[in-house]
Amino acid sequence: MRAESPPRRSHRGLLRRHDHGRDVDKTETEWREQLTGEQFRVLRHHGTERAFTGPALIPDERGMYRCSGCDAPLFRADKKFESGTGWPSFTDSEQEAVETRRDFSMVVPRTEVLCRRCGGHLGHVFNDGPAPGGKRYCINACTLTGHEGADQRP
Repeated sequence: MRAESPPRRSHRGLLRRHDHGRDVDKTETEWREQLTGEQFRVLRHHGTERAFTGPALIPDERGMYRCSGCDAPLFRADKKFESGTGWPSFTDSEQEAVETRRDFSMVVPRTEVLCRRCGGHLGHVFNDGPAPGGKRYCINACTLTGHEGADQRP
């Protein structure tokens, strides 16, 4: 059994883990070559895009939003709702598509949402979503694939 790499601090003081053992495990250079600057900052360095600035995405033909880092299916279009926050919001993710962990980078602890396949930071999940589940997956638009255009629900 392979031991998990210990957490390390990034240049911003956030605890980071090596992504060894994930389905998609690339070097920082490989990620930089694949992603835009904004995608790299958000996905690989736990950044946040400014509210209301992300691209308006239409999900692919299957009604699915996918990870911009590894193309893993993450959120179904029928789980998307308008939260008024300036970021795409979903009531639920695809089963086993994401993982969560506590994020202590701000004064108030939050729950970070990561792509299970590549470990990319997607956003955070909050307990203020609509009934019945009450979850709001608040996701950075640049971490999702689709094509730009009017944000439409299929």
